[in-house]
Amino acid sequence: MLGFRVKYNTRHARRPVRTSSEFVANARRCLQTVLCEEPFKVLFLGRDEFSCLVLEQLHKAKDVWQELEIVTQPDEKVGRRGSQLSVSPLKVLGQELDLSIHTIPHKRTDFKHWQVSTLSQDWLLTYQPPAPFLNPHPSHLIVTASFGRILPKSLLGLFCPSRRLNVHPSLLPLYRGAAPIQHTLMDGRRETGVCVIEMMEKSKGIDAGEIWGRREMSVPEDATFSSLRDTLARQGGDLLVSVLRDMLSGTAVARPQPLLTSDSGIPRAPMITLEDAIVDFTTMTAQGVKPLTTYLPNSKTLQLHALSIHPPPQVPSTLPSEAGAAIYDSHSRSILIRCAGDTVLSTGKVKQQDRVMLDAKEWWNGWKSFCGGEWRGYVVFQRGP
Repeated sequence: MLGFRVKYNTRHARRPVRTSSEFVANARRCLQTVLCEEPFKVLFLGRDEFSCLVLEQLHKAKDVWQELEIVTQPDEKVGRRGSQLSVSPLKVLGQELDLSIHTIPHKRTDFKHWQVSTLSQDWLLTYQPPAPFLNPHPSHLIVTASFGRILPKSLLGLFCPSRRLNVHPSLLPLYRGAAPIQHTLMDGRRETGVCVIEMMEKSKGIDAGEIWGRREMSVPEDATFSSLRDTLARQGGDLLVSVLRDMLSGTAVARPQPLLTSDSGIPRAPMITLEDAIVDFTTMTAQGVKPLTTYLPNSKTLQLHALSIHPPPQVPSTLPSEAGAAIYDSHSRSILIRCAGDTVLSTGKVKQQDRVMLDAKEWWNGWKSFCGGEWRGYVVFQRGP
């Protein structure tokens, strides 16, 4: 028996202390101002491949920005005994584009107290007025795209409300949360999209800000997490540039999201956990298992690739009726796995943890050799612990 689990970044000058009435008037002007007379000075926060594709689109649109800096996660040691160094893909891209790059603290608790004034560029220092006053500027813009952290109130407060933008890969208010792409695939949605929204303080709601731009698209039948992520990122980058051009011309309009209640029935997108990824062939049909592996980019223990639903008339009689039982089928060159509801899943490639991916036949022969004299012609995949 084989245990099985699928896992899945103006110059610095002293400013006079402003009175509270002056601060309020300035904040109101900033809130109401959509027209900006000069290209933006952008602070772009991200980390992964989604962030990179959005940044590429923004970087090409040099008419919308005059300064562009990156904030991302620090390098991190991973693997056995920290033998490998994981570097943010956004950092790598930033180096290729010759952009200024800044990293946040390793610990989330330290990030809450992270000071923007530690960044090198003089224009960022203008965000440090005498406490407790705020002096945002219409040309200063903060953008997040798959950053993976909730921005602290102190950081958001340095930007006008209309200059705090997030590129979110769903048709809000659908799928607010950390994993919208994964949940879109998991739920079998045929339509999705991307929004550019205003970021608000955590207490006012996650992904609940006004929508500055929205673009719809269909979900391809063969979509996987990676393919849908990349498509939405390119669409999101293009949409972001469009929104910024509208802001510069004074034609941008933000629309509020509807207020949601606990019984509104609108699906959310919480972070994917290991528990969400446990495959149980005794209760899950082939149709239920297949989308699971499309929305999970990484796996633990065993990963199945090139999945398809095997037509019932073509199922060999040698495949046991026990759910989870698997045989190698030379005709389709794949491993056939019996699932719940008398359905059968076909997989053409297999990858075990810390090993290279193998064709189904190679993996099967290796497992057959490992079993030796105890080989019985088939294996049974069981629910992971």
